[in-house]
Amino acid sequence: MNVLILSSGTRNKIVQYFKESLKGEGKVICTDMSNLAPSIYEADKFYVVPRMTAPGYIEVVLDICKKEHIDGVLSLIDPELSLLAENRERFEAIGTKVIGSSYDICEMSLDKYEMYKWLNNHGYKCATSYMDKSQFFADVESGKAKFPVFVKPARGSASIAISKAYDKETVELLFAHDEGLMIQEFLQGQEIGADVYIDMITGEVVSIFTKKKLLMRAGETDKAESFKDDNLFALIEQFVKEVGYRGQIDIDVFDVNGDYYISEVNPRFGGGYPHAYESGANHMQLILNNLKGEANSPVIGKNYETGIYMMKFNELMVKKM
Repeated sequence: MNVLILSSGTRNKIVQYFKESLKGEGKVICTDMSNLAPSIYEADKFYVVPRMTAPGYIEVVLDICKKEHIDGVLSLIDPELSLLAENRERFEAIGTKVIGSSYDICEMSLDKYEMYKWLNNHGYKCATSYMDKSQFFADVESGKAKFPVFVKPARGSASIAISKAYDKETVELLFAHDEGLMIQEFLQGQEIGADVYIDMITGEVVSIFTKKKLLMRAGETDKAESFKDDNLFALIEQFVKEVGYRGQIDIDVFDVNGDYYISEVNPRFGGGYPHAYESGANHMQLILNNLKGEANSPVIGKNYETGIYMMKFNELMVKKM
């Protein structure tokens, strides 16, 4: 059972967890465009590959899959998710399973405004969002919207280029210097992260790990506390099944005065997933079971305890090249 992790970057823990779960019964292969990506040195074998936008990139990945007899492939960065999904049949033709959701779902999830429209149209509570700043200003004038707001790229990730705007002048300035921006209502409440696994065979949600985010750094959860709420579990199950996600996803939710607002979805392992694994929610094993053709039984809320805290700290790797 061999797994290929694309664009593994600094996600050393993800590589370690796959190796632990395989228990020597297979290999973890990693790729990155840089030989200074520390995670590749945790793998059983690695390849330095071109940038994913380079011509012929997908052929390079397919060749690695054939050469290494890869059973399942996944990526840890957003732009690559759609690329894998788009080429799912080419991977399946060589015996490699793409671990993730469909192309259309990946594309919708990576476009925050498209996700907002889906959530709004399907009756889920979410932050009101705008691509048209004139409409936002009109809603401010009529009292339907108010400052402050977040201004962010609709297709951004890792909290890059996000600004908090307190007035019209700041919004105008930001829109004048960048394209593809959206305006999003500022939600005042407890931010929550959910690590969710949807069985790739049955399509059922089999594991949900939820945490209250206590501190954020560079767009990732730095400190958090595990908790459980059956109402939140039910909401996540309903939402995930209605969209049609598969495999591992990461959901951002806000608790605003007791109401849950769905914010964003990353159809991959999120930066805070190690909290779930270390608490008992081993989604690597769920993936490996699926790759073996085995469906997983639901363990929602049963595979971890509440009150388990995660605290990130800095590590380093020193290597002679």
